[in-house]
Amino acid sequence: MKVVEVNNRDPNLMSSLFEIWSMSVRATHDFLSRADFESIAGSVPGMLKSVPTLLVVLHRNGEPSSFAGIDGDSLEMLFVRPGDMGCGVGKRLVSDAITKYGVRRVSVNEQNIYAVGFYEFMGFQICSRQETDDQGRPYPILRMEIRE
Repeated sequence: MKVVEVNNRDPNLMSSLFEIWSMSVRATHDFLSRADFESIAGSVPGMLKSVPTLLVVLHRNGEPSSFAGIDGDSLEMLFVRPGDMGCGVGKRLVSDAITKYGVRRVSVNEQNIYAVGFYEFMGFQICSRQETDDQGRPYPILRMEIRE
């Protein structure tokens, strides 16, 4: 598994990452309404282009399989292709984000219990809870941190 930091965010790569996002969210965010999924999907391309650090896992054939976005000490996004879930891809991305990029914080949907458990396994602890997501939708957000 090869992890690369992407600086050239060409349209083909952005399209592949959007597809990974879509498949990952459909597999892990069954609590989202269809309308909310579509609304969030509309903002994903902009987020992919604007996140300061974008890490991408490439398969042997060079195709992206997963990605993480980092802004300062915060993991802003982590999405793994469903077929690669449970294979160490997310763990590798988060480990690199922590050790190489200084990530110490992440926000996660409370209803995504697998993600909450994964981040706890990776050393994050819940430090606060927000009743709605940042857009005011009824999806509680947990703020998690690695505490030394």
